[in-house]
Amino acid sequence: MEKVPTPPWERDGAKPVFAKEKVKQAARRIFEQIAEDKHSYGSRLDAERDLAEQLDVSRALIRQALDFLEEHEVVARQPNSGTFVIYKPPPSGLPPLDSPVEVLDIRSMVESASPFEMNVACSLLEPEIVRLATLYMSVRDLMHLKGLLEAIEKIVTDAEQFALLENEFFMTIAQATQNRLLITMYRIVFEVRRQQYWLSMRVQLLSPQRIRDSQQQLRSLYGALENRDIEGAVEFMKLIIASNQEALLYSP
Repeated sequence: MEKVPTPPWERDGAKPVFAKEKVKQAARRIFEQIAEDKHSYGSRLDAERDLAEQLDVSRALIRQALDFLEEHEVVARQPNSGTFVIYKPPPSGLPPLDSPVEVLDIRSMVESASPFEMNVACSLLEPEIVRLATLYMSVRDLMHLKGLLEAIEKIVTDAEQFALLENEFFMTIAQATQNRLLITMYRIVFEVRRQQYWLSMRVQLLSPQRIRDSQQQLRSLYGALENRDIEGAVEFMKLIIASNQEALLYSP
């Protein structure tokens, strides 16, 4: 039987978080279920009342245990959406930096990306992707992008459908760069956004008003691309990135 990894709060150098022993015990039992892959990365945990029944403890204790797990980045709690697993076991051994690209575990990269890493990656990649797409986007690419935009603009309250189409919209722009290496790099971002945890996080932020604001931003970006306005397209993309980061930072 495979040994369960050491919980993050018991590792050397772990940040101290005060909690009663009963809370830690409940947190450990939930962590063991996650570590044994009963709850995979990005999946939603059972409701608090169900966890309380499974562990034969009070719901208040489960709530404290989940708070404790969130402090140690095992789960992430999203209001009105649930509690999602964000724990990934420490890698058994990473390849050296000069190893061939073939040894990279893309799936692991997708599943373990943090919000900070995503923000940095998008800030670096997306403005340059838009710059190149403005130069090289074909009429066919523009028609496909316009079709996606029209579908996006019909959405009023369906946040999940909006998030999926928005992701496809940006991937279409990346593909229009005609740069295979850049497209491959951006596909990692695309796949991260498709993960259940990330999708749920985006959906949580998309109020009807924010959907309307995002639709206007995407329309402005499309207009700049259609008019081959490189600087305008880059600036609109930067505004979209800043808006999304601000929404994430100040989300309840």
